[in-house]
Amino acid sequence: MSNAQEFWSQIKSNLKDKNLHNKPLQMWFEPTTLLSVENTESGSMNFKLGVPTELHKYWISQNLLDNICGEISAIFESPFNIELFVTGDTPDISQYTTEPPSDLFEAAKKTHSHNPSHANAFETAKQVYETEAKVVEGLNQDYQFSSFVVGRNNEFAHAASFSIAENPGVENYNPLFICGPTGMGKTHLLHAVGNHIAHSHPRLKICYVSAERFLNECISSIRRSEMDKFRLRFREQCDVLLMDDIQILGRGEAVQEEFFHTLNDFFEKGQQVVVASDRMPKDIKGLEDRIRTRLEWGLIADIQMPDIETRVAILKYKAEKRNIRLPNEVVNYIARISKRSIRELEGNLNKVKMFSELQGLDISMDLTKKVLNNHDDTTSITVDEIMKLAAQHYNVRVTDLKSRNRTKPLVTARQVSMYLVKKHLDKSLVDIGRAFGGKDHTTVMSALRRIQDQQTKNLDLKRDIEELEGRIHNITGV
Repeated sequence: MSNAQEFWSQIKSNLKDKNLHNKPLQMWFEPTTLLSVENTESGSMNFKLGVPTELHKYWISQNLLDNICGEISAIFESPFNIELFVTGDTPDISQYTTEPPSDLFEAAKKTHSHNPSHANAFETAKQVYETEAKVVEGLNQDYQFSSFVVGRNNEFAHAASFSIAENPGVENYNPLFICGPTGMGKTHLLHAVGNHIAHSHPRLKICYVSAERFLNECISSIRRSEMDKFRLRFREQCDVLLMDDIQILGRGEAVQEEFFHTLNDFFEKGQQVVVASDRMPKDIKGLEDRIRTRLEWGLIADIQMPDIETRVAILKYKAEKRNIRLPNEVVNYIARISKRSIRELEGNLNKVKMFSELQGLDISMDLTKKVLNNHDDTTSITVDEIMKLAAQHYNVRVTDLKSRNRTKPLVTARQVSMYLVKKHLDKSLVDIGRAFGGKDHTTVMSALRRIQDQQTKNLDLKRDIEELEGRIHNITGV
């Protein structure tokens, strides 16, 4: 049993590491114990878990069982089942199959009224449960269209999202596919769509779910032979589907099969689907063609890194919202050095705020530079970043730029990338050739000459280069 207890300790540790800031999870899951591990007649293993109360049993079964299954599956590869057993003196709610009645908490509190600490614990449990229920069923109220700072990098995605929120299910905008690098506001827009629809179309049932949770719930439902319940939730009990980080769906065929039919069901009913991803549908590895074409069928809205003006606006908005007084020179400095994502921008603001509070000092330029001294505002862009920018601009893959494929659009993208690397990084011809899949330095020289000559003759090429150099400027700040 000692090995089993070590195994269970590892499962609990993994869940805690992934949910450090989830207080309800810590409260409900911490007392869970492994009672026994037994072989069944079918050859599978049966994990019996002990929980203190029926409330714990209900919350875990509704909110955490799939996560537990996922952690066990990652370590224990054989078939298994999980059973929850109440180990304390609590009211019996075995007759409830979906959600507990409103008086469950009062019944539990009354049962334990002889112990004041138990009664207080149940009152706290009621408050936490109700709060958690709102989080699971609802959306983050901080993510509204009114709190989304619009710039040239995201104005199309914002307009498309707002239009859908006003008129969910419009044929030409279904599905809406929001694409952009990590930390650019995709999740903000997803929640904003949901919050706006909840206000303007209160009869519509909204489901916000991460693709990882969809995947885990689907796998768990298959394992427990509960696919009818899974389909009921996502097809019959949902009018608007909002799914984040959809790129991870390329992992499993069974999940893709279910997702494909879910999409079809929504489209046939004229119901809205909005998904977000850090890459385009064609770049999601392992994604089936039939799903890819469905996702490309609607509207794709791209989000890029905001330019310096938009970063300044975002920083001012966040500082004002949190009552942080920032001198203009500090705002401009933080905006200039925060080149990777909006999350980096906010992270730098948090560092400066925390340091000023700990030291009891006003935020100044000297203090800001001291706190953010690891950021070099003259840092150059890398070869890989230039290649990624060019690949996104020309709608090709970075791996294609390094290949020997010589189709005309790809050759142009490759040669423009080489030109920008040479101009902005001053790399040697040999280094550039090596970075682009081992090309000969004479190939690089020929590419540089061609792009240099063509800019005066080809206005489209010139505009492409100017646009890419503008993006490079946004990253380097120079």
